[in-house]
Amino acid sequence: MTELRATYRLQLGPELTFEDARGLVPYLRELGISHLYLSPSLTARSGSTHGYDVVDPTKVSEALGGEEGLRALAAESDLGLICDIVPNHMGTGDENRWWADEQERARVFDVHPETGFYRRFFDIDDLAAVRQERQDVFELTHGKTLELIRDGVIDGVRVDHPDGLADPAGYFGKLRDGGAAHVWIEKILHPGEPLREWPVDGTVGYEFLNDAEALLVDSSAEGFLTDLYAELTGESRDFAQVAREAQIEMATTTFQREVDWLRRLAPQFDAGVLAAALADLPVYRTYVEPWSGRVDDLDRRYVEAAGMPGELARALLLEEEGNAEFVTRFQQTSPPVTAKGVEDTAFYRYNRLLALNEVGGDPGRFGITVEQMHEANLERARRFPRNLLIGSTHDTKRSADVRARIGALALPELRDEFAALARRWVPGAPDPNEGWMLLQTLLGAWPIEPLARLDGYLEKALREAKVNTTWADPDAAYEARVQAFARELLDDAEFRRGFDVLCERVRTAGRWSAIAQLGLRLTSPGVPDVYGGDELPYFALVDPDNRRPVDFDARRRALAGTGPVMDPKLRLIRSVLALRARRPEAFAGGYEPVDAGPDVIAYTRGEGEVLVVVPIRPYGKGKLQPSDALRVRWREVTTGAVVEMRPDMLVPAGGPGVFERQ
Repeated sequence: MTELRATYRLQLGPELTFEDARGLVPYLRELGISHLYLSPSLTARSGSTHGYDVVDPTKVSEALGGEEGLRALAAESDLGLICDIVPNHMGTGDENRWWADEQERARVFDVHPETGFYRRFFDIDDLAAVRQERQDVFELTHGKTLELIRDGVIDGVRVDHPDGLADPAGYFGKLRDGGAAHVWIEKILHPGEPLREWPVDGTVGYEFLNDAEALLVDSSAEGFLTDLYAELTGESRDFAQVAREAQIEMATTTFQREVDWLRRLAPQFDAGVLAAALADLPVYRTYVEPWSGRVDDLDRRYVEAAGMPGELARALLLEEEGNAEFVTRFQQTSPPVTAKGVEDTAFYRYNRLLALNEVGGDPGRFGITVEQMHEANLERARRFPRNLLIGSTHDTKRSADVRARIGALALPELRDEFAALARRWVPGAPDPNEGWMLLQTLLGAWPIEPLARLDGYLEKALREAKVNTTWADPDAAYEARVQAFARELLDDAEFRRGFDVLCERVRTAGRWSAIAQLGLRLTSPGVPDVYGGDELPYFALVDPDNRRPVDFDARRRALAGTGPVMDPKLRLIRSVLALRARRPEAFAGGYEPVDAGPDVIAYTRGEGEVLVVVPIRPYGKGKLQPSDALRVRWREVTTGAVVEMRPDMLVPAGGPGVFERQ
């Protein structure tokens, strides 16, 4: 495998093919990237803009350049390739020959033999679930990918939505046995939930993203923002209550047919009991194995925490015979209920501080301490040192830069000004909760050009919330009212006077927070990822906004130094990735916390070859307490400044410092 130093996510599509990716290699090599991290590259439905609707997993996409183009990208580049694969589902329709053939459909897809119902990907009717638990189906859908791995074309895979599979652990074992030595999984872990002992290199990194964001959010603002949010919107419930309501709603409407399937298998449990059990499970799913009888202690703990009726709990923990298929399907049903209920509904209803409303996050968790971040990093270093570390993805609700700005609203110097603006303008919105969401969105992503981007975002956000309009029954007139309210705000001179002043202050604080989080991502245990375009200031909202074409020419010029002074994000990425290339053993090795007080996170990597110091507040100062081994000369990699550590050394306010031992 090519030395794994950093990945760069490329969202392939009609405007970015394998040939286009080849043209980016010199730039990405100069940036310090070791691996291209490609979106799905097998044959998707005609006209697909993302590749997750695969219709032929036995062939590389001709629309992207075909297998010849993919092999040329690998052969003519010294960058490794990591490819996104989609085992849980395929696109339906005549383009999929296994779906079009009735006999093959029954073999390959998870179809009910009597009703013709089939398990979907979430609530998307034209994406049907695949029976990866069958060896012949696994071989059919993975033969080409494993061939490309054996031939050295790709180094590893990113597995999309493994929680939909009947047997995730068995699936990962088959991947490893087939030659996939490096596997990252899109497993969404709730805060505090450990990744199981599977043969994988780690997750795609949402738990790190949320930890880094929470560390930079000032927890002292929790009461202030909670009260202000309730005052202006009337929403006084905590996030857990909002989320449970949304999950119950999903289980009894959108996923009613999945619950009906469960009831056919276990008619002793009524729909209300099943809906409550699916909603109350404190994690995405359990991993009980009816075929082997394995029940992990974690699964017992999660089922107990759900507080479900004893008979149902006993069935799910294999304490009563005859429930094997029911247990498997229950475990495949809870992830979509959670994902659609929490991430795609509650995250759009509970808007206290939108920086915390991110995939894998808990908006009810308002900040973490330096000690908690150290604990999480130590766990990553011990168990999954190749875990991906991300800031933005194609699935994030907001890019890292947008979240950083919104998170800065919790700072003491910005709270009152934000509150005054919100009190003046939020009550005038068609729905104050939506007005509160809109104000944070504008502060986080301004300027949004063209304004059609804002219209598109509001349409999606309102429909995802499912309060005043929905995807199933859209109220176009209401949506137009909200969009008009947003434009009227931006045209109002009084609003703009207050907004523009606050926006500039938020922009400054957000820039600091974004750089601090980037410093953590580049140096924490794991493998840092750069989402396409995010090496420069990148203000994107939820998809499809975050899949807009990237101006790579501008990024080439910025890296070459032909424009203004190099952007701080770009300079930090290039400097630290160059350090990782010089000292790979340091970043493959240890992690040791260094005491610097509650407002600074500091640590060493390897055997003390690298020292990282990151203030977690713009005004954050601390005293570094280096051990005797650290009282040597160090060079800061972005500025070249040389310093000598000493006891009680003051940590200046400002961005992260990454030091290399001299």
